[in-house]
Amino acid sequence: MIPMVKIHGDTRNCERVVSWTGPGEHTVTDVNDTTEMTGGHAAVEALQAEQVGHVFGLIGSATMELFDALHDSSDITFVGVRDERTGTHMADGYARVTGQAGVVLAGQNGPGSTNLVTGLAQAKAAYSPVVAIAGHLASGHRYRDAFQEVDQEALFTPITKKTWTVPSTDRVQEMFREAFRVAVTPRQGPVQINLPRDVLAGTAEFPAAQQPAGYRATTNPAAPDEAIAAAAELLRSARQPVIVAGGGIKNTAGHDAALALADALNCPIATSPGHGDAIPFGSPRNAGQMGPRGNPVASRLVKEADVIVALGTRLGFNSTFYSTDNINADAAIIQIEIEPTAIGRFFPVAVGIWADARDAATKLVAALALLDAQTEVEASVAAWTTAFEADRAAHLADRDANADTSDPIKPSGLFKEFRKVLPPDAAITLDAGTMCLQATDALDYHSPQSLFSPLDFGLVGFSFAAGLGIKCAQPERPVVSMMGDGGFGMTISELSTAVAYGLNTVTLVMNNQCWGAEKAYQRDFFDGRYIGADISSPPFDKVAELYGAAGFRAETLAEVGGAVEAALACGRPAVVDIAVDPDALYSFRRDSFTHRDPDAQADD
Repeated sequence: MIPMVKIHGDTRNCERVVSWTGPGEHTVTDVNDTTEMTGGHAAVEALQAEQVGHVFGLIGSATMELFDALHDSSDITFVGVRDERTGTHMADGYARVTGQAGVVLAGQNGPGSTNLVTGLAQAKAAYSPVVAIAGHLASGHRYRDAFQEVDQEALFTPITKKTWTVPSTDRVQEMFREAFRVAVTPRQGPVQINLPRDVLAGTAEFPAAQQPAGYRATTNPAAPDEAIAAAAELLRSARQPVIVAGGGIKNTAGHDAALALADALNCPIATSPGHGDAIPFGSPRNAGQMGPRGNPVASRLVKEADVIVALGTRLGFNSTFYSTDNINADAAIIQIEIEPTAIGRFFPVAVGIWADARDAATKLVAALALLDAQTEVEASVAAWTTAFEADRAAHLADRDANADTSDPIKPSGLFKEFRKVLPPDAAITLDAGTMCLQATDALDYHSPQSLFSPLDFGLVGFSFAAGLGIKCAQPERPVVSMMGDGGFGMTISELSTAVAYGLNTVTLVMNNQCWGAEKAYQRDFFDGRYIGADISSPPFDKVAELYGAAGFRAETLAEVGGAVEAALACGRPAVVDIAVDPDALYSFRRDSFTHRDPDAQADD
């Protein structure tokens, strides 16, 4: 047998590279077999090696060699966008729904690259593996106040996992390998590569591009047996246990493992905000989203539980506001996280387990089966869960029965209509803003990977573009994007992208003619002294038609269902402009204004 050596990183001084593709399988590359190519073509070959199917971006003169190479790449679809920010949101949506890196290309240095900032900050907050590529001015022009010069490394370092400027043509593929490895390694997140003009235009000898299996970890940390045993002992004595499932369950399709653990414990599962699809809506274990913005049933469970299994969640801001007002201060917390620095960061834990949440849940089920049941404890758990089931059923019934179905259209009535007509397999994207925040638990997410929101970055303008990225990844799936009129106005130019590439998403614009959250705060805490809160927009249905998309309008609640169904069936990108009562406003962050809230002060 010929001895094999697995090489990681730079292979220029090696005679051959071995890449393992599976048990007993490998490929051998003779590094001496090289091809001369430009930096631009080397970059595209690196993307091909990563099996990138789509690149979102905006052309620029700084990256002409790269675009020229993309022209010859039949296996990569370039999706030209109207703004680098929205292109980043498309890559973000693509990455989240596929679990693979989404790629965005800002063709121009300077203004082209700075337009990436908001999208990359959003991706970082969502732990989304986006690989951003930006042109850069020629190396010899740096630090001379050159045309469109900006310190792109300094700019992107705080909002990415890592940022590089490729120093020479012969290192292009090495830097791309590193970028993809960092982006997809837990905890995932965005990275950014700067490509100077001279690096793209220069030529170098390159060996055949390595496949990802040759330079990436293929396993995650495993939960130690002793930690699993300690957690199982604690859970077997719990009388009011609850599981809080977060992104670590949703993003790994770990719902079966989470449900198996809930069955072993006979307990409910709450989901962390923005991850209401971590557990299928139809599961009797599913309590919905918890926290200060969650539904009352799930939120109460976390406030009253004696043992909380934080399964792939940080228990961060949106879940708790970092306050024991939203989580039982006396509860024993078992926190299972792939990111070790998240364990015990905001609340002390009884057992902290650094591991993949899905695998740890499966191990816990096996460990619980080895422990003797305690009749009295099981009776307490059964009563806890039976009470939850009754509360959940009552909450869902009340949600329908008490929806305000009057006109002008109110959010609760609107969401009731959406629940009737949205396809069960739809991917639903949301923006920030009060109406979309209400929708996070007012809609039914029937399968994992069906809810995509800005999460902790709270970004307005995310939803429509993210939906286009999801549609690229899953063209046969219905994709519905919900936005306010302000957020859609920010990103409406991407209708041209949707039409040009046949990305037939449906955008539901909840048009209340204002920045709803801010107007609610001005109404509730600043004596109605409105400034900057009211906005005007053209009829979005008519604008959609001018772009070549389909436009629909609903002025009354009775018109909503038909308009949405027609949009879903039209076979084109579609926009439904829905007139929502501008006075139906809700203040979500009352905690931020307690210093101005007479009711809160009276309570003190």
